[in-house]
Amino acid sequence: MTVLLRPQGLTALLMGRFGNALLWLFAALHLAALSILLMTLLTLSDANAAEQQADACGGSDILVAMQKTDPQAYAAILAEAEKIPNGEGTLWKIEKDGKAPSWLLGTMHLADPRVVDMPKGAKEAFAKAKTVIVESDEITSEKKAGASLLARPDLTMFVDGKSITDMLSSDDVAKLETGLKERGIPLNAVIKMKPWILSSFVALPACELARKAKGAEFLDMKLANDALKEGKQLVGLETLVEQMSALSDLPMTFHVQSLIEMLRMGDRMQDIMATMIDLYLKGEIGMITPMMKSIDPGENNKGDDGYAAFEQRLITDRNHVMADRAESHLDQGGVFMAVGALHLPGNEGVIELLRKKGFTLTRGD
Repeated sequence: MTVLLRPQGLTALLMGRFGNALLWLFAALHLAALSILLMTLLTLSDANAAEQQADACGGSDILVAMQKTDPQAYAAILAEAEKIPNGEGTLWKIEKDGKAPSWLLGTMHLADPRVVDMPKGAKEAFAKAKTVIVESDEITSEKKAGASLLARPDLTMFVDGKSITDMLSSDDVAKLETGLKERGIPLNAVIKMKPWILSSFVALPACELARKAKGAEFLDMKLANDALKEGKQLVGLETLVEQMSALSDLPMTFHVQSLIEMLRMGDRMQDIMATMIDLYLKGEIGMITPMMKSIDPGENNKGDDGYAAFEQRLITDRNHVMADRAESHLDQGGVFMAVGALHLPGNEGVIELLRKKGFTLTRGD
């Protein structure tokens, strides 16, 4: 039996009461398994509509407008962000016992050229590394990733005769069908997929789906493939099945509600995504969660169980796995480690966990 603990860390501190959709979007940008799965699915689908709308993908930075329209709310976001340990910076230098330094990069699993370009100093650190660590080394090949995930169809598909339309109202089914159509994906082609897969299609803007449909590498995938091309040792900290299992372990009601909220938020998702990317590019990771809290849609906040499960299973548990499995490699020095930026900050973030293992971590960007 899974015991849902009351959230006490990063997510609980800042998320307060905002929608499942925003929680889920946070996770979607930090699971390599979802990015590689979407690439595989999109290359098999007719993504022409998404490609045609790629140039229309935009969104506005919510915080830029907020500074003018509601400076008090913006100040509150800044104050909350300051409470987050290691909330600034996406590139960190790792040192221990006189070994060659290693580096930790917080990523977003996007193919956006601005993200793929990496912060100052990251390319040089990567070039010097002998070992490259990513969340999963299975992301180097769509075929390899697909075979791994197909071994557990229950993680991505309903295998009991159900479909997503059984769980949505007729209005939400219509919204889902429209949202998918705009991305070149017919509902009938994905009707048996689990809600967390459909949420990925809905959450990501058309431009990102178009990049994936064309086979553009997201940042982590590029790093992994570049490591192999350059003869570096490539290490994966998790399997894709482990990552998808983390999603599957969350209550189905959480995922369904997340999908419904995303559908109802409509174009607001583009503004949220644009703001998250802007904050990431500025290295202001600790600002992301307070920003999302400030735009709480105000619906369906019925207790902490969903938040506790989210934090424990998708963030905290995986932070410990990453730190534990990376330790022996970092002990040797000369490592470039890249994991989702969400995993870096907080009292139980990867940065603090590595410090507890005797490593010295300092800002490198």
